Amino acid sequence: MNEDFHQGSFTLPGEAGYEQLTLELAKRWGADVIRDSDGTKLSDEIVKAGYGIYSTICIIREHNAFAEAHPDSQQQTFLCSDPVIATGDSVTIRPLEGFFDEQFQVNDSPDAMAYWQVYDRTTNEEVPKENWTYENGVVTVSPAAPWRSYTVSFLAWRVWEEINMYNHTTNHWTSEHLRQLDPRHPLAWEYLQKWLRDWCQQNPDTTVVRFTSLFYNFVWIFGSDLRRRNRYTDWASYDFTVSPAALKAFEQQYGYALTAEDFINQRKLQVTHMPPTAHKRDYMDFIQAFVAEKAKALVDIVHGYGKKAYVFYDDSWVGMEPYGKRFASIGFDGLIKCIFSGFECRLCAGAKVPTHEIRLHPYLFPVGLGGLPTFQEGGHPEKDAMEYWMHARRALLRQCVDRIGLGGYLHLTQGYPAFVDAIERIGVEFRKIKALQEDGPSSTLPIRVAVLHTWGALRSWTLSGHFHETFMHPLIHINEALSGLPVEVKFISFADAENGALEDANVVINAGRAGDAWSGGDAWRSEKLVEQLTEFVYKGGCFIGVDEPSAVPGYDTFFRMAHVLGIDYDTGARVCHGKWEYKLEKSLRIQAGSAGLKDKEHLYLTDGKACVLADANGIPQMTVNRFGKGLGVYMSDFQVTPQNTRMLLDILLYAANLSDQAPYITGDCRAEAAYYPANKTLVVINNSHETVETSVSLPDNNWLNVTLAPMETKEINL
Repeated sequence: MNEDFHQGSFTLPGEAGYEQLTLELAKRWGADVIRDSDGTKLSDEIVKAGYGIYSTICIIREHNAFAEAHPDSQQQTFLCSDPVIATGDSVTIRPLEGFFDEQFQVNDSPDAMAYWQVYDRTTNEEVPKENWTYENGVVTVSPAAPWRSYTVSFLAWRVWEEINMYNHTTNHWTSEHLRQLDPRHPLAWEYLQKWLRDWCQQNPDTTVVRFTSLFYNFVWIFGSDLRRRNRYTDWASYDFTVSPAALKAFEQQYGYALTAEDFINQRKLQVTHMPPTAHKRDYMDFIQAFVAEKAKALVDIVHGYGKKAYVFYDDSWVGMEPYGKRFASIGFDGLIKCIFSGFECRLCAGAKVPTHEIRLHPYLFPVGLGGLPTFQEGGHPEKDAMEYWMHARRALLRQCVDRIGLGGYLHLTQGYPAFVDAIERIGVEFRKIKALQEDGPSSTLPIRVAVLHTWGALRSWTLSGHFHETFMHPLIHINEALSGLPVEVKFISFADAENGALEDANVVINAGRAGDAWSGGDAWRSEKLVEQLTEFVYKGGCFIGVDEPSAVPGYDTFFRMAHVLGIDYDTGARVCHGKWEYKLEKSLRIQAGSAGLKDKEHLYLTDGKACVLADANGIPQMTVNRFGKGLGVYMSDFQVTPQNTRMLLDILLYAANLSDQAPYITGDCRAEAAYYPANKTLVVINNSHETVETSVSLPDNNWLNVTLAPMETKEINL
């Protein structure tokens, strides 16, 4: 092991005009690389100081002159107007009313108008084109049926790149509004390649070109009313990739035409949290192939100048999913992921790319993404940094990344010495964790968990965005809990489950609301899927269902796996049926007392055989059901806390018959342990702000007593 834990594997954001601060903090934090952040530059004094240099580029923005000269090269999207009720035999609709007019402009070119659609939303039918007109920014439907609801779906130019827009509205930038080019436009693509070649020639000191993602942003639609500035956000949506050229190319390749309604989807849009249509799957595959082809061309240019190419996973990453089948073909040298949580660390660490790097939070911004102060009055960035690190650390103990770093504006650290101290501590702890894993991974229990949902491996470890975008969903909490547990985890789709993936699992977890992509919706109409999982549990597997798992209407049970779980949800058809009496089971080695279960009504036991571990108002909320040689476990909800994370581990241990003999488990749920066999080193961490006195189980049935200061990491040689 390298004993110098104060140097290396750290990327520092530098800033021209703050050379002394940049070089002082580079030394203090042990940086070996200095990068520029959006809107900043590195001076010659910094560039020539002997550090590796990351240069940030966003390939599709900062080309306003070209965009203004070629307005048809800008990116677009489908939008749908707010519904308007007809009060007579005609109705008028202003398509952009309610949208942020600094973000969008109507595209009423002939190519675009061919894809416009007007819908009678009351009957869910398209209005024939001969029954509506567009003139002077207004759609008129005539004849219209009185008291029906009408919308117009239309193409719009996106005239303000969304990340630049965010920085203007949140971080008070005052520079020009940046536009974005579409690489599908032939002249734009030719221009972008030349621009990158010129850039590489003009920046000889750059060692790594850090693409701020690639071509297409996640969908972020602003409104004109400040009471709902954010009309829609989906970090995994493909809506911002659309254009007449893309639609024509798709039709030529796939043999059928897409319509606006394929994207608008009854005004719900094609949100990632819902199962995709067949058309959406085809379109995603189409875009992924296009992005991979164009991205590889850019990476080849960078490599041709002797530089490495890293990509930032956030921002305009759409089409470049790290767990997609084409990602490795692009040839990136590194993946950078900004993280708030443990599951994001695992997402980055498991991607097929040589170098994995995470951006720690808080970013060096005046306010955080949630709008709370960070580096300004009322902010406590040192507390934020340690809180985020506490979640990331437990995941990194299981699968480490290669590098860490910060983003933002370094001058904001002035006046926050406690933050500087916190980052120094984090850097040392990270390097120790990394060094341990250079000789071999931490040990795992013989438990293989398969998380089952619509997207499978494509969306490994994530749902749609960061934790704070999806915090309300139990599956993201389950992912977060799993990210630091000593078990193997994989993500499988329903098709995978039907085709052999269950053979490599001991436990299957399915969590979500009825009909969503995570519960599965219509996927549960497959008899084969139900049969395969039933056999899996009967022969000794464990099926854990959370919220409304396997839920789909039309059968004798709402939960298709109710026979395994021993519990079901009454949609209203069983209000006259008698309910099983029960007593709470307290003998199982599963602590359910602080499970964070929501009071879910209308749950009922199917045959009275399931053990009830927790209830609310006389309704079971957590059950364990023996089924053949296996186990069905139900929870009405799951919220990640140290207590609930331990509860999940208890369930896994109980299902694997390891409750009495699992090594390296702490007695206090606030602490966790990871053992590295190659180094004979035990690492124990305190995931709380309190001193913890605990014990750790050892393989020889002995216990090791450990005292941990708040948030402490302790290494013990065994």
